[in-house]
Formats: sequence, C-alpha cells, structure tokens
Amino acid sequence: MKRLLTGILIMLISASVSMAQTPAKKKSAEKKDKTEQTTAANKPVKKDGTPDKRYKVNKTDAKGPVKKDGTPDMRYKSNKDGAKKS
Repeated sequence: MKRLLTGILIMLISASVSMAQTPAKKKSAEKKDKTEQTTAANKPVKKDGTPDKRYKVNKTDAKGPVKKDGTPDMRYKSNKDGAKKS
C-alpha cells in the first residue's frame, strides 16, 4: 500500500514539474526599445524614460518660472513680456 501511494505521489510531482511555465525573455526586447527611443529622439533620457535635465537639449525654453504642468506662470513679468512679443 505504501509503495502504491509513493508511486502515485511521485507521478503527480513529476507531472506538475513538467507543466511548469518558463519565463519569456522580455529583457532583451525592452533594452532594444529603450535604445531605439534614445536614438530616435537624439535626446538623452534616464532609465525610466524621462528626459535627463542635465543636458541642454532637454531643458525647456521658458524664460521665467513655470507651473507644474510646464506652462509659463503668467504672474511673473519675464513670462508676460515673452507673451506680448509673440
């Protein structure tokens, strides 16, 4: 009886191990996508994909302070002068 239960247990364990899924290789595809983004835009980016502000190419052209959404803050004179010129 013990041999029968042990045999059945071994068969069940081997069946469950053989059905285990193997992880897909997504890392290489993700690395290629990041390099394509960098070369396509020709702008340096951080690991998370946001522009790296240490480089002049990525800095904004706003002359004065900006709001959180990136638009010029019109409470400041430097931004008002820029709006009048254009």
